[in-house]
Amino acid sequence: MHKKLTISIDEQVYKGLYEVIGKGSISQFIEDLVRPHVIKDELDAAYKLMAEDRARESEALEWSEALIGDVEI
Repeated sequence: MHKKLTISIDEQVYKGLYEVIGKGSISQFIEDLVRPHVIKDELDAAYKLMAEDRARESEALEWSEALIGDVEI
C-alpha cells in the first residue's frame, strides 16, 4: 500500500527532477533513494549481495590498499 507524502523542495531541484526523471517517475525515484536508509532489512540484504560479489570485493580491496600510501600521519 502506498501513502501520499507532501514534501517541499527547492524549485531548481524540482525542475531538475522533472527534466531528468520525468513527471510520472519522481515518486519512485525518491522512494528508491530513501528506502535503503530507512528499511534495515533491505540495507542488510544489499550489503550481503555486495559482499558476495567476489570480483567487486577484490577490486574494492585493491583500491583501498592502494590508498594506504596516501595517508599522512
